[in-house]
Amino acid sequence: MPHVEVNLPIKAPAAEAWTAVTRLEDYAAYMENVESVTVIGETDTGARTSEWSVLLKGSVLEWVEADTLDHDARVMSFDQVSGDLDVFNGYWRVEDTGDGTSVVTFVVDFEIGIPLLADMLNPVATKALRENAEHMLHAIERRITAVS
Repeated sequence: MPHVEVNLPIKAPAAEAWTAVTRLEDYAAYMENVESVTVIGETDTGARTSEWSVLLKGSVLEWVEADTLDHDARVMSFDQVSGDLDVFNGYWRVEDTGDGTSVVTFVVDFEIGIPLLADMLNPVATKALRENAEHMLHAIERRITAVS
């Protein structure tokens, strides 16, 4: 299964980075590749459901995911429950570096769901998802520094 992991140090306290990461409904306002994110259900225990539409290399990718937020560990896990890919799951993590900065990590594992074309499509999709994740992390960084 293809795997993407992207890390970005951000010059902001972990609490600020965590707030930016978990406010999915704000993403479309400042991430050019995110068309929309709608939180369609939420519980008091940190579980929610969100609906996504993202532009990825000229194509719109859509899915619904179950999100689990662990505020103490600053980890937001996600699992696609329906959508364009066969498998799409991973997590966001915010780590406090102890010097007023933090490291934001995005990890995703995915399966396109076309076994006969996997050898050809997986490297292209991996590159596209890595670039998309990098853009998202840099957008979060810009958002935090603009607000601070």
